Amino acid sequence: MKRSVYLETSIVSYYAARPSRDLIIAAWQEVTHEMWPVLQRDFDRYISALVIQEASHGDKEAAEKRLNALSRIPVLELTEQAKELANSLIISGAIPATSEEDALHIAVASVNGMEFLLTWNFSHINNAFKKSKIKKAIEDQGLTPPEICSPEELVGD
Repeated sequence: MKRSVYLETSIVSYYAARPSRDLIIAAWQEVTHEMWPVLQRDFDRYISALVIQEASHGDKEAAEKRLNALSRIPVLELTEQAKELANSLIISGAIPATSEEDALHIAVASVNGMEFLLTWNFSHINNAFKKSKIKKAIEDQGLTPPEICSPEELVGD
């Protein structure tokens, strides 16, 4: 049985982007490219309508590449329960009020029982100082939080 993973928008953004001249971003792009077939083969991948919305912004050609990469991935709904959990993440201080989309990504993954939330967002999602607050806010709602990680952390047995 495959494990479930929610792909936050930064994953497809790094996957579909033009190669960067910034060494760190270029490395993250390479890791994402290496992981993409592994994700397809070994995981049940999911996104949300928010991922599609965010991926469709910006340069037309780049947006088309991102949306094409997402085209066969099941889309999870932004339910009222997810919106309420996102609000709880903000009220608890786990996610800043200015980053509602980040809270929604976490909430959608949590409400839908995802085992992993894959992201390159180290500011508000995959942040060592935020993870314990995120986990507590989710557990306070009676849910099991996903394991939040970057592609290079999602290396299986």
